[in-house]
Amino acid sequence: MHSIQPFLDMSGYETKTTFWQDFEIANVFGKKAIEDTFNRAFKEWKNDIVYLTELVLVLNWQMWMWHDLGNDDLGMLYNNLWEKADQWAMDNLKDEDLKYFLKTTD
Repeated sequence: MHSIQPFLDMSGYETKTTFWQDFEIANVFGKKAIEDTFNRAFKEWKNDIVYLTELVLVLNWQMWMWHDLGNDDLGMLYNNLWEKADQWAMDNLKDEDLKYFLKTTD
């Protein structure tokens, strides 16, 4: 399992969900498990601004971690999932929710 701590140290973000751990478990089982984990989390939490924001952060951190580890296949998978969630946020969030999302993910 990989540590989330470097990302937290770099960003100052304090986690509110188990998304990092959920994806770390899915990583062991491969791409289908990662996609399944994303689909379930996104469906359940896309309308909760705090959870959606953290999901986008975790996808981004997983993407960079896998690219840094030299696994471009998983890096690209996480990139595609990140793009999907981020684009949904940009298309659907408004006002204070959008401000929170942009400030937190910046």
